Amino acid sequence: VLHVSARSLAAQALSIFGDHSDVMACRATGFAMLCSNSVQEVMDFALLAQAASLESRIPFVHFFDGFRISHEVSKITRVESDQVRALIDEEAVEAHRRRGLNPDHPVIRGTSQNPDVYFQGRESVNAYYQKLPSILQGLMDRFAELTGRRYHLFDYHGDPEAQRVICLMGSGAGAAAEMVDDLVARGERVGLLKVRLFRPFAADALLGALPASARRIAVLDRTKEPGADGEPLYKDILGALAQAFTRGGRSDMPLVIGGRFGLSSKEFTPAMVQAVFEHLKAERPHTPFTIGIHDDLGGTSLEWDPAQLPAAAREMTCALFYGLGSDGTVSANKNSIKIIGEQTDRYVQGYFQYDSKKAGAVTISHLRFGPRPIHSTYLIGDHQAAFVACHQPTFIGRYPMLDKAAPGATFLLNTATPPEQIWDQLPRAMQQQMIDKRIHFYVIDAYGVADATGMGRRINTIMQTCFFAISGVLEPSRAIELIKQAVEKSYGRKGRKLLERNFAAIDGSVERLHRVEIPQHLSGHEQPRPIVSPQAPAFVREVTATIIAGRGDELRV
Repeated sequence: VLHVSARSLAAQALSIFGDHSDVMACRATGFAMLCSNSVQEVMDFALLAQAASLESRIPFVHFFDGFRISHEVSKITRVESDQVRALIDEEAVEAHRRRGLNPDHPVIRGTSQNPDVYFQGRESVNAYYQKLPSILQGLMDRFAELTGRRYHLFDYHGDPEAQRVICLMGSGAGAAAEMVDDLVARGERVGLLKVRLFRPFAADALLGALPASARRIAVLDRTKEPGADGEPLYKDILGALAQAFTRGGRSDMPLVIGGRFGLSSKEFTPAMVQAVFEHLKAERPHTPFTIGIHDDLGGTSLEWDPAQLPAAAREMTCALFYGLGSDGTVSANKNSIKIIGEQTDRYVQGYFQYDSKKAGAVTISHLRFGPRPIHSTYLIGDHQAAFVACHQPTFIGRYPMLDKAAPGATFLLNTATPPEQIWDQLPRAMQQQMIDKRIHFYVIDAYGVADATGMGRRINTIMQTCFFAISGVLEPSRAIELIKQAVEKSYGRKGRKLLERNFAAIDGSVERLHRVEIPQHLSGHEQPRPIVSPQAPAFVREVTATIIAGRGDELRV
């Protein structure tokens, strides 16, 4: 069993980010392919894949979206050791070991075969693949008895008599489910089909999960096969429905269209899901389509309204942190997530938006807290963050961080500029946002605190303390106590002196945290400094500068 954090094939970009193109390149290998949609499912399906591989004698690729799932911190229910033992068949383990290559019992494998027998040999494996779907579903049923978490090869979510259905696999299912719930609540007959087992493709299980009422289906693939007339999941679902119709298994053939989304960690939001459902209403919806980009070259893209936000997202508290790769911001936020997740009954989610250069480049931490499990597999959007922190003063004017702030949000800035002078140092556009959104503004000289307490340039613990002091997520004194416990756990083995430095930094953070009253006038400079020289080539001014400013998503094909 290979557990794969699925990523892009290099293509033109040498991209390290997430989609399904590497997994789709493995379809001809004979590996079974099982897809997890969430952090919880990664743990659950790791066990299911292992048990199914032992019983079926077929190797597995158990995959999940790179970064969006592999780098998310989330509150989950652990699979316990006794549950593992209950699901793993010891006889299958022993049989597997007996089949292993052993010099005491020599056998020959991988013989040279000629055209007279090769074809027959390839067909001899069919029975194993035919049995695997039922083996896996049986294990899923036993897993549900052991844990209470029930899965199927294909899981349907939405109106039981839906007419429009989206099919996909991977983390996009979280965003899609949120919007489906909203649309169903408004009376729309829509649904979502989550694909779990991609290979071998179990057409009967697909048809059993898909509502018979479905008349229009959009299949979304997180990959691109140049030159193909459709992407892999689209072709499989279209083929399964067409065969069922021609053989009499379905009385009608629904309209099926295919689209691409989320390539290399491109955002996929509930608003985009709604746009796909709207597109399915068209008299002749086009296929293939794309969602999440602006394709002015091929005309494939759908328009979407970013302001559309499902009810599940509106009941969560969101926080954003702008830091520098290797400055400790991500580590501090992971600690904060663990403190809140372990010390309260709230559910938590942490996701960290990295630049591919990592150290020395901007890193944006997206934290969510809420009363129910969080399935929002997308970044915090404009006007959603109740708390925004800028850990590096050089980011002011370079990144539109207050675009994300909700009305009445809290903004924390690390700066050496005195509180009484900071307002005049901000760009005019940022000042206007702070006035319009009634922002609560705090500043701290975190590097000054770090220097005074012997922490060097490490400001992560200082900024974490400030977050808890003003965010209201936890009672501040309790939060500071928990931060000190976390520090002791992390650094206790390195000596008392280092601990005392950290504790002094934590205490000094609260003392040197200042609230800034926002005046109702603008005094900042009119225009931010240009990101690149006005004499730079057109491509650098129009494309490279937009990417540097953090607005690359706005660039058209």
